[in-house]
Amino acid sequence: MDGPAVYLVGWSSPAIGRFLFLTGLPPHESRISSRLPALSSPMAAAAAEAVSRRLGVVLRELSGAWYGRHMAAAERAIRTRLPLVDLVLEVRDARVPASSAFEPLRRRGPLEPDARRVVVLSKADLADPFETEKWMAYMKKQRKCPCITVNSHNRESIKELLNVVQSRIRAIKHGESNCTGTVLLVGIPNVGKSAIVNAMQQIGRIAAAEKGKLKHAIVSSHPGETRDISGYKVASHPNIYVLDTPGVLSPRFANDDSGPKLALTGAIKESLLDEHDIAQFLLAVVNSREQYRMWGNLNQAGDSSSSGNANTSRSHNRKRQYVSDHTQDFVVKAVREVLFETISSSKDALGKEDEFRRLIECQFVSLQKAFKVSTESSEDMGKLTALKLLNLYRTGRLGHYTLDHVPDVRQEVAA
Repeated sequence: MDGPAVYLVGWSSPAIGRFLFLTGLPPHESRISSRLPALSSPMAAAAAEAVSRRLGVVLRELSGAWYGRHMAAAERAIRTRLPLVDLVLEVRDARVPASSAFEPLRRRGPLEPDARRVVVLSKADLADPFETEKWMAYMKKQRKCPCITVNSHNRESIKELLNVVQSRIRAIKHGESNCTGTVLLVGIPNVGKSAIVNAMQQIGRIAAAEKGKLKHAIVSSHPGETRDISGYKVASHPNIYVLDTPGVLSPRFANDDSGPKLALTGAIKESLLDEHDIAQFLLAVVNSREQYRMWGNLNQAGDSSSSGNANTSRSHNRKRQYVSDHTQDFVVKAVREVLFETISSSKDALGKEDEFRRLIECQFVSLQKAFKVSTESSEDMGKLTALKLLNLYRTGRLGHYTLDHVPDVRQEVAA
């Protein structure tokens, strides 16, 4: 995409339409969010930044506690292999394309040029597609290496990634078809590396009509599950092997804003932080954006569409509704309704930091009822509510939020 471009385009745009198809984002949510600005008023954004700063202070006090001996050893092993492989796939989280950059690559030497690197924006199905489109255009202008978005649960998305890898390997090997290429998969913890390599291996072997038992990488929603570097064959003609590596997160962040965003996306072990603090930051993000408006529209649409076949759907849904399962649609709808109503009724106060903080505390009380949380300890109630809310965000049930905003190129040039 060369030259100036308008990125907030409608669902009819072929480029956005293809992106949404590959990432699996529901079209009805995309149409609504495409008409809404990403950010609310500057005052609300400033109040949200105050919440982010408080969480940032907590992270600084940890002094890089997440960077243990196993992570230091993994970084050394990755550095040793960087000059030896043919291609490097740097996996980033599409919700935080800047904050999730792999720090060791920033300190690379002359043997690791950008020509051998591809940036992969993983979890694209959880990010705002229009912000991702902006990031793709920005990276294309700023970097010499290719950039591709990926949803590891979407077959077509993985096929496109495999095609990029195969074409890059063929170019590096000067068109040889019977050669062997090696690819190093790197990134911070919990960014989706193992899910990507599993999907690449499954689809690549099917395309090559290879038989035999698949060797799977460990996939977990918790960071730090991959402890060793393992190799997986993902393609034939040319033969391509991907080395899946443990996630490495630098003990120091590039800026103060990155830490809270990485904690929210799940890159930092929750055992090091209070879930309530992270959930407060999440609510600050939701309250300072305009996406909540779509929940009012979706509820109206849902109510009108469901009235036609009330008897069959009601009896069917009643059998399958479990109050303890916060991922069920009726619970998610209740959570969205709480957030829509509380934000809508407090719009005038969102610019005041004290009122903003009080709104978040009130939302926690209302969300405990929406999640049907009931325990004897109020501390346990707060923790359970925070965990359920964070899970909904991390699985995309609360909407698609991109936390890193594309830098203003004009300001960078002026600086």
